[in-house]
Amino acid sequence: MIQILSELFARAERSVTHLEMRDGYGVSEPDYRAWCEGASVDQLARSGSVVPWVELVGSVVARGVTFRRARVVSEPVSDYIRFEHAVTGYSNLAAGEQVRWLSRRQAADLALPGADFWQIDDGTVCFVFQSGDGEPAGYELTENLSVVKLCSMAFEAVWDRGIEHAEYRPA
Repeated sequence: MIQILSELFARAERSVTHLEMRDGYGVSEPDYRAWCEGASVDQLARSGSVVPWVELVGSVVARGVTFRRARVVSEPVSDYIRFEHAVTGYSNLAAGEQVRWLSRRQAADLALPGADFWQIDDGTVCFVFQSGDGEPAGYELTENLSVVKLCSMAFEAVWDRGIEHAEYRPA
């Protein structure tokens, strides 16, 4: 997946957006397992596992591309979302991303696509699929204009209602 994202990000001229709508992702992820076993956020930050991500996104942001991520979450949050919130500072924010959070209750009246996605310059959409237990299950690219429009509108609706990472407190 990182290869396709690298290629998409290289094409970005103005913006990259990412909408996440699951309450758990890849519980086999090493950082998540370590956190569940008691590793602190500081220990995880020092492990260097996010360095490739920080470098990749940082290089995109350095070109002047705006990089925004919005997360729709159930409250009370799952353990995975609690982990994701805890590590956002040393991973996503350190890379130059802007991150907002929105309670699923606050998103209930929004028209949202059925899968998480990345969008490049309000154009190409990369849907990201996970299995029922959150493990990666593939991706699909589309430039279908109605899908592009749906994803752009959905992201902006979540972004407008979302709470900045620094102000969001997981319930």
